[in-house]
Amino acid sequence: MLPLAGLRIVVTRAAHQADPLAQALRERGGEAILLPVIDIAPPANPEPLAKAVAEIDSYDWIVFTSTNGIRALGRRNCRARVATVGGATREFAEGQGWAVSITPETYVAEALVEALGREELSGRRILIPSAAVTRDVVREELTRRGAVVDVVEAYRNVIPAGAAERAKEVFRLPCPDWITFASSSAVENLVSLVATATLRRSKIASIGPVTSETVRELGLRVDAEPETHTIAGLVEAIVHAVARKTA
Repeated sequence: MLPLAGLRIVVTRAAHQADPLAQALRERGGEAILLPVIDIAPPANPEPLAKAVAEIDSYDWIVFTSTNGIRALGRRNCRARVATVGGATREFAEGQGWAVSITPETYVAEALVEALGREELSGRRILIPSAAVTRDVVREELTRRGAVVDVVEAYRNVIPAGAAERAKEVFRLPCPDWITFASSSAVENLVSLVATATLRRSKIASIGPVTSETVRELGLRVDAEPETHTIAGLVEAIVHAVARKTA
């Protein structure tokens, strides 16, 4: 029997990013329930991003923390070196023609700061195209090390139209067995749509420590978190959690 047979598992990723996770769950016997709670919208004010693009050759480094930041910049030829958080972000960046110099082994912002810290940063200009709401860990630490850091809003994470109605349908009893989260924004958005007491009826799988911290801050429990913070790792973490329960 496939390890996730009979389990109903919610995929909260944006619609354009959901397929790899949904397919991996189905291959292991799970029923993937698509509930996109994130949509990607343009920046509220496009001028800072346009200015950064116009001055792209003035930067020494560009730091991509997600594929959405890469989409916002598009294909560019410039002198800046590139750093990415996560293997998937690196793969997408390279597919868009960016030559990536640094990707830390651990897919969290702190590891990226540590990797960049091995470079000479004093006076270096660094561009970080990011979401409207993002953690300041990278900017604060790189600035402390002497870099001049521009964090530019490249996109916004918004709740898709119709998500509230879809969430009500998905969490009508019986609730799903598992909910998967690949970002803190997904956690925050789902909690704004569904009562915490209802979400507690399902087990939660989080892609990594930052997302897990958000889950706990919002009063929920993390039941599975992979050591490797990737979609493949997330699926295997659920498989292992299920195996432990049935052992």
